[in-house]
Amino acid sequence: MTVMEQRGAYRPTPPPAWQPRTDPAPLLPDAEPYRVLGTEAAGKADPGLLRRLYAELVRGRRYNTQATALTKQGRLAVYPSSTGQEACEIAAALVLEERDWLFPSYRDTLAVLTRGLDPVSALTLLRGDWHTGYDPREHRIAPLCTPLATQLPHAVGLAHAARLKGDDVVALAMVGDGGTSEGDFHEALNFAAVWRAPVVFLVQNNGFAISVPLDRQTAAPSLAHKAVGYGMPGRLVDGNDVAAMHEVLGEAVARAREGGGPTLVEAITYRMEAHTNADDATRYRHDDEVAAWRDHDPILLLERELVERGLLDEDTRRRASEDAEAMAADLRERMNKDPLLAPMDLFTHVYAEQTSQLREQAAQLRAELEAAAEETEAAASAESAKGETR
Repeated sequence: MTVMEQRGAYRPTPPPAWQPRTDPAPLLPDAEPYRVLGTEAAGKADPGLLRRLYAELVRGRRYNTQATALTKQGRLAVYPSSTGQEACEIAAALVLEERDWLFPSYRDTLAVLTRGLDPVSALTLLRGDWHTGYDPREHRIAPLCTPLATQLPHAVGLAHAARLKGDDVVALAMVGDGGTSEGDFHEALNFAAVWRAPVVFLVQNNGFAISVPLDRQTAAPSLAHKAVGYGMPGRLVDGNDVAAMHEVLGEAVARAREGGGPTLVEAITYRMEAHTNADDATRYRHDDEVAAWRDHDPILLLERELVERGLLDEDTRRRASEDAEAMAADLRERMNKDPLLAPMDLFTHVYAEQTSQLREQAAQLRAELEAAAEETEAAASAESAKGETR
């Protein structure tokens, strides 16, 4: 006999006392991505903030082009450009207080740069020189993360721990649309909502997970709608509108800091360049699609608004461009110098206490390095002796 057949053991409808745990209506995102630039709301935006955002966008675009050039020169192993997505990353960094934490993905070099990290340090991982190029505790920036979405549970754990300790700290975790298909994404959102952790999740929906379009990943109305299933608000925002990004993320951070719990923000943007320098984007998208998004460029959108309000003159443009070029020149000069690396550093900071396998590998490498040094010394001595007999 099945459960369905047992008398009184199965109810086809919930009991009368049933009610939703959370009213879903306030959690639902807007039907269209929220915008500021080009709307009446733009008139209320702070002129000083808009000028700062413009300078950061210009600097970020130049950083992307310079880093991409460095890959072609062999100075970087790989670079995932964020050209077209600069508004998302810059806004994410600027809404945080110094005491807050940023959890970036591998594409979010502009976010860490805007937060104050040295431009070369932001590329150390992508150059292959070190596990990461900076001290996360000093800068309150988690290591740039190449595995998809693994930084999200880390952000929740840190935010929850801060809340338990009574620390006024918010974590902002960044991920791409491809990362939302990983289990870490779902686990992080669920725990964050249950614990009401002070964390903000920013999904940069740039259209493709490498070559996989969004409609092959999810049938949801939007990624922001996924928030409702976990009991947190979902916000849908134009990711190329830097003023809208700053406003929405600022509100989400303030809500988290005041004890309101997590928020999921989906930024609709576009990856103008290939996934990385190892990718051929022409195999899965058309030039017409890219051209259409160029008309919605984040720098272009902000320039139009600033010009219309009389906030952008040639002197402001020139200063922003000169500052960006100075940064790029310094980056080129420093990246063109071969770093002095210690091979044994491969085993540093992997585990607090090395495993037996790591100890064995370290001993093997040490022996090989000592043998190579002895061989080089012997060759030098032989060459010196040969010269004395001539």
